[in-house]
Parts: sequence; C-alpha cells; structure tokens
Amino acid sequence: MAGISDVTRGRIVFGGDYNPEQWTARVWRQDVELMREAGVTLVTVGVFTWARLEPTPGARDFGWLDEVLDLLHAGGIAVDLATPTASPPPWLGHRYPETLPVDADGRRLLYGSRNHFCPSSPIYREHALSLVADLAERYGDHPALAMWHVDNELCEVCYCDVSAAHFRRWLRQRYADDLDALNEAWHTVFWSQRYSDWAEIRPPRRAPYLINPGHQLDFRRFGSAALLECFEVQRDVLRAATPTMPITSNFLGLDAPLDYRALARREDVVSHDWYPDPADPAAHELAGLGFDLMRTMAGGPWFLMEGATSAVNWRRRNAAKRPGQLRAESWHAVARGASAVCFFQWRASRAGAEKYHSAMLPHAGPDTRVFREVCSLGAELRRLDELADAGIDCAVALVLDWESWWAVRLDAHPTADIDVLGRLRAFHTALARQGITVDVVGPDADLSGYRLVIAPNLYLVTEGAAANLTAFVERGGTLVLGSFSGIVDEHDHIGLGGYPARLRKVLGLRIEEFDPLAEGETVRCSSESIGDFEARDWLEDLRPEGAEVLATVADGHRAGRPVMLRNGFGAGAAWYLATEPDPRALAELLRKVCVDAGVAGVLPELPVGVTAVRRGRVLFVINNRSDAVSVQLDAAARVDLLGGQPHSGLTELGAFAVLALME
Repeated sequence: MAGISDVTRGRIVFGGDYNPEQWTARVWRQDVELMREAGVTLVTVGVFTWARLEPTPGARDFGWLDEVLDLLHAGGIAVDLATPTASPPPWLGHRYPETLPVDADGRRLLYGSRNHFCPSSPIYREHALSLVADLAERYGDHPALAMWHVDNELCEVCYCDVSAAHFRRWLRQRYADDLDALNEAWHTVFWSQRYSDWAEIRPPRRAPYLINPGHQLDFRRFGSAALLECFEVQRDVLRAATPTMPITSNFLGLDAPLDYRALARREDVVSHDWYPDPADPAAHELAGLGFDLMRTMAGGPWFLMEGATSAVNWRRRNAAKRPGQLRAESWHAVARGASAVCFFQWRASRAGAEKYHSAMLPHAGPDTRVFREVCSLGAELRRLDELADAGIDCAVALVLDWESWWAVRLDAHPTADIDVLGRLRAFHTALARQGITVDVVGPDADLSGYRLVIAPNLYLVTEGAAANLTAFVERGGTLVLGSFSGIVDEHDHIGLGGYPARLRKVLGLRIEEFDPLAEGETVRCSSESIGDFEARDWLEDLRPEGAEVLATVADGHRAGRPVMLRNGFGAGAAWYLATEPDPRALAELLRKVCVDAGVAGVLPELPVGVTAVRRGRVLFVINNRSDAVSVQLDAAARVDLLGGQPHSGLTELGAFAVLALME
C-alpha cells in the first residue's frame, strides 16, 4: 500500500503550491531555476486549473501542463498533481445552474469565486470525474508525479433539492429504510414533527424557530459523508489508473463540516494547511494541537501542505512575520511529526483575490528577506532528513470527536458558550508547558498504549465509547473528563436518571442540574490539593457517589458545591472537572494528574512560549516568542544539529530560536 514514505523517500519534503497557469512559459523556466536555488523538492500543481484544462465543455488543453511537468522533472522537482475540482469553470454553473450550491437560507450561490458546487450534484461529479480520468491517463506514468492531490480543503455544504434527495437516500440507508426508526431517533413526537413519508424530509433550512436537533445532527453527518463520497469517487479513478501512487486531500484548520478522521482513513497521506496569525503571540499553541492531531490521524509522519511565508490576505489586519518566525513555525511542525514543509504559494500572484497573500517568492523578487529565509530553511531542512520517517511516542491522549463537537453546538442548550476547541487548546497548552506531547484520538480509539486520557468535553457519548473509556480506567488508566460530558447519546437523546448517565459509574458521581455562569462572572473555589482558584463559565450541581471531592465552591449560595473529584475505579482513576478553572489551576491539576498517572515531560518547567518535543532521537526546543528567554536544559551537554554547538543547563534562546538537540 502507498504511503508517505513513497513521497518523502528518506527526506523532509520542501516546497509549495505552484500556479503556473497564472504566468508565461518564460516565467516557468525562471521559477524552476529559483526553486532549485531555494532547495524546493516538491510542488503542488493544478489546484485551480479546471478552466485552463477544459476551457469549453469537453475540450482539453494539456499542452501547457505537459511543458510545466517536463520542466519541473528536468529540474529535479517532484509534483503533487491536484485534481482541479474545487473550482469549476463558469461554463459549468452557467449551463447547469443546478450544480451551484444553495445555503441554509435557500439562496443559490453563484460562480465567480471558488467552492461553488453542490457535492451531491451528479452533473458536477460527472464532469469532474471525466477530467480526473483524463488527468490520470495522461500523467499517471509521468516521471515527475509523486502524489495525487484530490480537490482542495473539502468544506462545501449544500441545502439544494439535489442534496435533499441525496440526504433522503442517506437516511434510508442509515435507518434501514425504517421511517419509524428515524422518527424515534429524531424524537419527532415533539412539536408534532412526525414524518409520514420519506419525501417530506428536507435539509434543515431556515425555519420560524428552533429546528429539530436530531435533524440537524444527521444533516451534519450527511454533509460529511457527501464530501467523503466526493473524495472517494475521485480516489477510485486515480487508484484504478495508478495503483501504487499515494493520494492525499488537504485539511484546513480544525473546525470543519468534515469528519477528518473518516477521510484520513481513506487516504494514503494526511496533509494539512495551517496559517497561524503572526500577530498572536500564542498562535503556536493552537498550531501544536493541530499538528498533534494530524500526526495521530496519520499514525506517523504527515504533510504540512500549506502555510504562509509571511502575511495572509483574509484577516482584518494581515501582519507580516518577523525575521526568524517562519523558521520557528516550520520547525515546530517538523518537531510534531511533519515530514513536509510547504507553503501557499511559490510565486506571489500579481492579481486576483489572493494577490496580497505572501509567497515563497514575493512580488519584489528573490532579493528579499522572505526569499532569503526560504532558501535558508530549504538548506537547513536537509540537515535533519533522518527524521523523515521518525514518529513520536506519547503516553497521553486528548479526545476530540467531531460528532460530539457538532452536537454540543446545536441550538437551545444551557449555554451557547461551550467552546470545545478552546478547551482542547487550554488542556493541550497546559501539558505542552510541562514538556508533554499528546496524541489526539477519538473516544473509540485503542487506548491501551496510553497512561492518561483527557476529554475536555465529550458531550455526545455512544455506548461503545462509554464502554471503551470505562474499560481503560478499569485496566489501570487515568481518565480526566471535563464538564457537560456524557450527556447525550448518538441521537442527541439525554440519558435519564442523572447526568452523565453512561459515565456515572466510572466517575462515581451524579449531576442533578447545570448552572452556567453569567457572562464575566467568576466563582472562587477552594482546594487543598491545587490551591484556591477562580472558575468561570460553568458549574454543575452534583452529588458524589463514591468519588473523592478535591475542590469546592468557596462562598456564596453555591458554597460547598463540588467542582473537582477523583474516583478510584478498578485499577485506575477517573477525574472530573465540573467547571472551567483558571489557567494556573488547570496547570496544577494536570501536574498532579500526570504524577498520579506516571507521566513526565521531556523538559518539565518550560517558560511561556517555549515548545519542547522529542521526535526520534532529536529533542526540539523552540522559542516561539519575539524576545529572548532562558530555558533549563538537562545537565548533560547535547549538540544542536542546526547550529553545531553543545548546550546544557540554563540556556538563553534568542527570539524565534530553534535547537535540535541529539539525544
């Protein structure tokens, strides 16, 4: 089976998204020369070329692409060849307006941008697959081809009548053609919503008031499934023509209408686009979470498919990166498992919607700070090619489940402010500052290799997931569960008899009532084990059923209410947080939990903004800050593979400094 090693071939890949269709043949030749100067080893080609490859229906213009691939191959640069299906040409939407997407308000969205297609449209799929098949036939044996790249940042959601018919087919399969089962799952007895015929079911478009949450949740599942189908039908065409060629499709960010794990299981190479804000001094925290998720889904090395060399074009204010920031961000990705560092894009566009987006080669040309930093990074990556196939061993896992995330954001909950991503980031950051690297898994994952599993929020828990988490603790593992978890099943039905029904036994408690705090309100909590702290956003009125109370509300009408508990269960222990503690308290809690679980970091006391991750035989220590900071290394001197100098003990790291210490 094809995999990432078939692309990297023992080297860390370096390159970016290349859009030769925007330039003349004379520029192509200059590009190849400059790519070689920069150390580029691979470029992605063709992402937005449908209108160039098929200028009119059925016509094909491959001559220019032939020349580009030949030039790249002659220059020793491999190609990640994309299927250009993310942006159909205007003629498709003009001739077949039913291929254009419809939003939740029933408005049809027009061409003139990108992503203007309905994933369920058979006409769109027919035209897309015809072009994909021709690409596979023409370039499947081209010596430059190193990987296929399906579509781009799959994210389209459509509410049109074509999608409605597809949704109904999907529902009939999900519920085994049993309409009564659907009515039960959606609890349509509420508000007289019971369906008497499949034809009555539509996508959850705008309605006078709250839409059935079961309906919404299943539509989110369907939307993800429709995108997966778009990937699969293209993948299958490519696989039939080139059985051993790796295939990828790039993710964007974390908050998406697509279940990333489901797609990761269907592709050969996990690839990700990540654009941290240069103006945010804590941007590396969320980046680290995303990188760890990608590595876990890949089961090893992954591709950083896109990033920015400096400013982007889509924030309100698009800050430029400071000198050295590009280098630090790139090595951070490598430290957390990336075996490719690529950017959008190679040459900055002179016109169009992204003309102000930075590139490896800026508008001002090669005599620029950015291009010099790009060339330096390309050369520096060669020093650690040995890491191309190296993984990372983790004793701790964070739990992220897309269906639970979708469900907790549905309408009419006790609060609209349960921030799943914010909680994950807070826990990830607290662990990272203790030098602990984590995997990011689903609740149904094999947990036997971990000592500590943390679910900051797991609102939706299936029977299988509950059994998996319970068995993990019973076998000797340590579980930490955040508030408002285990509340509903896969149909968004609440478990009765006290929350969290399926997890009450392992947690040793019963929750009677939710008590969200007012915006800006905090409560003081008392704890002998981690010290007094402030809590915000959320409280619960709960009763211990065997669990030990470790923290309580200190005063007011809620005084004495438990907010942190630990329950011994089997050979392990389960901890529960019924609130959101301040960062100091969360860090102290996790320090205590890690000791309890027998987990230690590579460098236990890291300053804010410093990352320490061990990958293979290399310990990376990265200063993500714009100022110098001192960090305490081990007493034994280790050589920095990037700078060549030994380091030990108290060491000063300059702004955006990177150490790669051989262990």
